[in-house]
Amino acid sequence: MTQEWQGKTDGNRWMQQQLIFWFRFLNLRIYYAGVACTVPFYMLFGKGFRPSYRFYRKRLGMSSIQSLWYSYKNHYRFGQVMIDRFACYAGKYFDFTIDNYAYFEHLAQQKDAFAMLSAHVGNFEIGGYSLVAETKTINMLVFADETETVMENREIQFGRTNIRMIPMQKDMSHLFAINNALYNGEILSMTADRCNSSAQTVKCSFFGSEVYFPMGPFATIALRNLPTLVVLIMKEGLKRYHIFIHRLEMPSENLSRQQRIEALAQQYGTMVETVVRRYPEQWFNFFDLWKTTNSRHSTR
Repeated sequence: MTQEWQGKTDGNRWMQQQLIFWFRFLNLRIYYAGVACTVPFYMLFGKGFRPSYRFYRKRLGMSSIQSLWYSYKNHYRFGQVMIDRFACYAGKYFDFTIDNYAYFEHLAQQKDAFAMLSAHVGNFEIGGYSLVAETKTINMLVFADETETVMENREIQFGRTNIRMIPMQKDMSHLFAINNALYNGEILSMTADRCNSSAQTVKCSFFGSEVYFPMGPFATIALRNLPTLVVLIMKEGLKRYHIFIHRLEMPSENLSRQQRIEALAQQYGTMVETVVRRYPEQWFNFFDLWKTTNSRHSTR
């Protein structure tokens, strides 16, 4: 299967540096207005419109007109989220409402490691500037081929909040960093909704149909009985975000390893679906996850 998602932020180094520079002088609304004007271009010529439209039409059961409108809102909201990320790099601050912060606080005070799972919805990266564990390092798995500007600014911002990045490498060397982090009682943060072409997968019911999530995160949790939170961070206003924290319940040890992995994946999928139905314009998988699932497994 051809990998349909590349995971790299648009724009060259100069463009991204200029964007960060001008944030020191211009209001967010000006950037948002620019995004609103460019969305039709991306809908006409970008690769994300069709899967976005199909998501609203097929998965959420919207009419053709509603699906078109929500696809516009989807692209616009995604642009805002990207703008917010670069605004953070320039030193801008956002307000957060946090549900169930006590779950995070309790685990952060324990000596043992725990995991945080997210998805490509809302703006998970911005949560790294608000969820801070004073006595634990948060190890965040990130895409290794991101642009240099993004990686540099992530290091600056994350360094202030005790976050270490672990780039995912093709030779799987990042697994050693993961093991070290868990051995040291630290926090492992990762998304669990996208597969690469070679990843082992686990089946899950998601928006009324089967999908296959990457097995790795759930296998790690099941193997180590790792306490796990699902953390989803959704944009609600100009400078306001809502952080949802949920606990994954550990399946019974009487189940087989595969059954435990499947149970964890299904819990995760249900939690993500619930939040996305509340914020449907913040579904940022700009490829057809269900079509990709079918193509992956029809050839096996």
